[in-house]
Amino acid sequence: MRDGGSVGSSTGAHDGSTGVLDELMHLAERALHLPPPATSRWHRAGVTPRTERVLELLSMVFVSLLMIGWTWTIVDAAGMNAGDPARTPRPMVASALASDAPNAAYLTDASLAALSGELRGASGKLRAQIVPAGTPLENDALPEGAELRAQQAASDQGTAAPRAGIWRLAVAVGSAIKPITDFNVISLHPRSEKQNGRVGLYYIGNWPGEKGRVRAPKSAPVDRYRPPSGFIEVTQQNADTKVSEHFRLRDFLTHDQASVWPKFLVLEMRNVDKLELVLADLQQHGVDVSGVRVMSGFRTPQYNKGGGNPAGRAGLSRHMYGDAADIFIDSNGDGVMDDLNHDGKSTIADARVVSAAVDRVEAAHPELIGGAGVYPAESGHGPFIHIDTRGYRARWIGSGGGS
Repeated sequence: MRDGGSVGSSTGAHDGSTGVLDELMHLAERALHLPPPATSRWHRAGVTPRTERVLELLSMVFVSLLMIGWTWTIVDAAGMNAGDPARTPRPMVASALASDAPNAAYLTDASLAALSGELRGASGKLRAQIVPAGTPLENDALPEGAELRAQQAASDQGTAAPRAGIWRLAVAVGSAIKPITDFNVISLHPRSEKQNGRVGLYYIGNWPGEKGRVRAPKSAPVDRYRPPSGFIEVTQQNADTKVSEHFRLRDFLTHDQASVWPKFLVLEMRNVDKLELVLADLQQHGVDVSGVRVMSGFRTPQYNKGGGNPAGRAGLSRHMYGDAADIFIDSNGDGVMDDLNHDGKSTIADARVVSAAVDRVEAAHPELIGGAGVYPAESGHGPFIHIDTRGYRARWIGSGGGS
């Protein structure tokens, strides 16, 4: 009986270990079992077949709607291109420009400086633009949707200076407006306001050829000798308006009729630009130009003929046309030309230093070619130089050549 019991126990133990081994092998097979390969992108994302069918259906609906919308847009555009006057393009771009949010990108100080660059001339130092009243304000550097505005007050603005006067210049993009720093638009009184040689109480006289054929030297552009189209009104209040870094309106006024205001001025900004280029060249050659003085700027025809000392004045003086100035450098404030050549004296040789700068400027900017005459000291004034933009080269010494 003991032997039978032992055999039975041994068999039961063997059966138990076999069952555990089978279970372990079954678990191992399940752990090593690989899933079937994915059959679609939805399956790879872990989506069930039912959900996959729903998503595929929604995708088809969405694509169909896009195609319908695209087709309608093409048909709609074709209808507008066919010339239907009742239909206009939708103002999506205009609406975007009218939004205040993106406007700030155009109206930073740096962008305004860039936009006004072409207005400031070749020298980069002009501070004014002179135009007939009502002339549209334009600038090729403006971004699309931006425009120039002339302002005298917040409620008085437009894309042109509507009447004679001095206007601040601003850039407008949508509803955002910002002025261009240190720059003005000066609009002119038309020449038609001159009656019997006067504009108001200010006596001007008449230009050669004003009532007949325009006279001009053979080598000169005829348009440079036409009577001016209008005049700048200069008052006691606006006389210090800057036209460039170194010059103001009052610097170019005719030296007569001291008690008469307003006065009227003809000024061509191309010559102001040339003067600034000459000063910049002198600075590059070590000359202090902070004390530049204008001895004579615009001369009315009546003053050029008989006012002051008319000796040496030409009948077609460029001073009458607003594109000439007699200047000297007086940075030490003693009233005469500085010793620019460092020979210890103030002589015509110092005016020649300026003339050399004029030559260099004209070589670099042939569009500003003109006259340069050097003058010695005489009773009442020291040496000086005449500079103009008559349109052809002229050089002279003393009173010769005509200024």
